[in-house]
Amino acid sequence: MASSILTASIIGLDARSITVEADISNGLPALTLVGLPDTAVQEARERVKSAIKHAINDFPKTRITVNLAPADVKKVGTPFDLPIALVILAEHGSIKSESLEGLLVAGELSLDGCLRPVHGALSFALLAKELGIKQLILPTENGPEAALVTDIEIRTANHLSEIIKSLKGKYTLPIAQSDTLTASPIIHPDFAAIRGQSQAKRALEIAAAGGHNILLQGPPGSGKTLLARSYPSILPRLSLEEILEVTRIHSVAGLLPKHSMVRERPFRAPHHSASDISLIGGGTVPRPGEISLAHRGVLFLDEFLEFPRDVLETLRQPLEDGTVTISRAAGAMTFPARFSLIGAMNPCPCGFATDPDRSCVCPPLSLLRYQKKLSGPLLDRIDLFLEVPKLPTHDLTDQLEAETSESIRNRVEQARHIQRQRLLETNLQTNAEMTSEQVRKRITLTKEAQLLLKHAIDRYQLSGRSYFRLLKVGQTIADLANSQEVQAEHIAEALSYRQG
Repeated sequence: MASSILTASIIGLDARSITVEADISNGLPALTLVGLPDTAVQEARERVKSAIKHAINDFPKTRITVNLAPADVKKVGTPFDLPIALVILAEHGSIKSESLEGLLVAGELSLDGCLRPVHGALSFALLAKELGIKQLILPTENGPEAALVTDIEIRTANHLSEIIKSLKGKYTLPIAQSDTLTASPIIHPDFAAIRGQSQAKRALEIAAAGGHNILLQGPPGSGKTLLARSYPSILPRLSLEEILEVTRIHSVAGLLPKHSMVRERPFRAPHHSASDISLIGGGTVPRPGEISLAHRGVLFLDEFLEFPRDVLETLRQPLEDGTVTISRAAGAMTFPARFSLIGAMNPCPCGFATDPDRSCVCPPLSLLRYQKKLSGPLLDRIDLFLEVPKLPTHDLTDQLEAETSESIRNRVEQARHIQRQRLLETNLQTNAEMTSEQVRKRITLTKEAQLLLKHAIDRYQLSGRSYFRLLKVGQTIADLANSQEVQAEHIAEALSYRQG
């Protein structure tokens, strides 16, 4: 009977169980891999041969066939090196086949038998827990990440020989320990360092409190980029559940810091030359794009209207649903994409249309072409629109101390707590995530606020989507004021952040 062991392949964000089987038969020495392996898996033959020779000073001089089942699933990546080596060793008699039962293993092998980390260790651990696997064995560097999953035994190794000794009962592999989940320090610019721009700071506070999208418009040098890069410093700290979500995405993408996990909210700022695939994700084997890497964090698009229009339009579904679906010939994969969008743009191609000190030199046709990049449906999905004026000299030289990011963050966290209580029966966390039905059920307006809202609908010809987004911004402002009802003043402030 052929020896076998369980491993996994990453498909999207999930790990799918794969059974690795080996059979040794008479014939000329050869190692054959079957079961739809990709190039990286095919190349495992040479890595495995060399690693086994370094581990036991021998390699079976016979015909070896390794099958990766199920055969209709394409096997991608290097996690298969370690399980292939172990089933060959079991079939060769170097270890007992029974010792592989109840294990799930993954790891890349170097030529000398050392184990190298693999992508998606957190997904492997989640799969092992789901399947009731008694023990997961991974490279040492993957240990802290996988150990975020509790109620499963995770062992780590540096070399193939350590695992062989362990399976023979001569050595005990160390148990993986997760890193301490301490709050990360603020590494982004502090709001206290930003002179003036009190209205912009207020708008960003509202956006942070409710998870709203915001578009900043102003001339060059007005501080749009600094405001955006300071924004993460006022966002609430990640919860353990959010840390798992974000770490899992970055792990699959191969962007996880060494020996670490993602402790702070992501801040992604792709260049305006980025393609739609780099933004939403893709590839032959789909990988997360910038919007998924920004999940639970911030996607900052500087020079917003310099992005190709078709690239901007790909944001419409993720901004609405909080997910992005990538369709390929092999099927469709859905990645999470619940991010806060911050766009920063100049008012015109030359940038000086609203500059008090310089005149705009853009031809009318050029200005029209520039503005047409921002479509109505996309603008409908942006909650706050803010003009960021160029600061006068006396504001730049002002020595008065501004409010710190930590102080603003405390108010934001308090507002988020109010929202969690309101949305306790749902899986939602912020006002921005509410559906129109939930808005009707959970938002209460005073009579004065209702009257003002009715006038606003008539005057601004608000679409249904704009109406509900306006209500959600008003509710966030009420939460920051610790008000049980949305007052007329809250609706008035929300209206001040509408374009036009």
